[in-house]
Amino acid sequence: MNPFVQFVKDLSDRLGSGFSSLNQNDPSKVAYVRNLERQMRSTDTLDIPFNDLPVVVFDLETTGFYPYKGDEILSIGAVKVEGTRILEEQTFYSLVYSETAPSEEIGDLTGITGEMLAEAPPLRDVLKDFYSFVKNDALVAHHASHEKQFMNHATWLALRKNFQHRIVDTSFLTRIIHQEESLVSLDECCKHYGISIEQRHHAFHDSVATAKLWVESIQEIKQLGFANLKEVYTHLATMDK
Repeated sequence: MNPFVQFVKDLSDRLGSGFSSLNQNDPSKVAYVRNLERQMRSTDTLDIPFNDLPVVVFDLETTGFYPYKGDEILSIGAVKVEGTRILEEQTFYSLVYSETAPSEEIGDLTGITGEMLAEAPPLRDVLKDFYSFVKNDALVAHHASHEKQFMNHATWLALRKNFQHRIVDTSFLTRIIHQEESLVSLDECCKHYGISIEQRHHAFHDSVATAKLWVESIQEIKQLGFANLKEVYTHLATMDK
């Protein structure tokens, strides 16, 4: 198999059959979701020039690292970016209902309490609102494997549908731009670019910091001659040989 095709298949595939069975009792919502699904199939994010690329940069706070062993999403935060412009007026944030308070360690880390979660909307409603916010845009996250496995699990658990949005990892760009530097964590990357994080381990504020990192990386990757994500992925596939 062509290394680019295999790389994209492994890291950035679109999964499943979509959300066409949601809201079956509301014909307008069914039509909307089916149209969204068609758009996602017809739009290839990889070919869109970086200057025009619309993405939703998002972050999750969770109770741990293993959704299939019972760890849960505590909150989702997101902000839209078009090209290198952060759309500060287009944001998303929600806590997620849970009957169980987070551990003391997670509570201290995130500032999220059991009382806050008890008053939050259920996962199903949060995900439906989040997908309405995202529409057919690609998602961006820092070290996205964490977000991807939780979204895979939560979407099936709450909506009985496969997660189908493409998630682009910020490290796909930093691996090319900073080959000689060890920039791994969000803190390390933000320190390198002089990006301040208003409240670390808060899903919304971390998503804003990640959006700023994405914009900085897009600007630098364009200077290296890359025009779109397809060229980035192709280059990464040759690096990984």
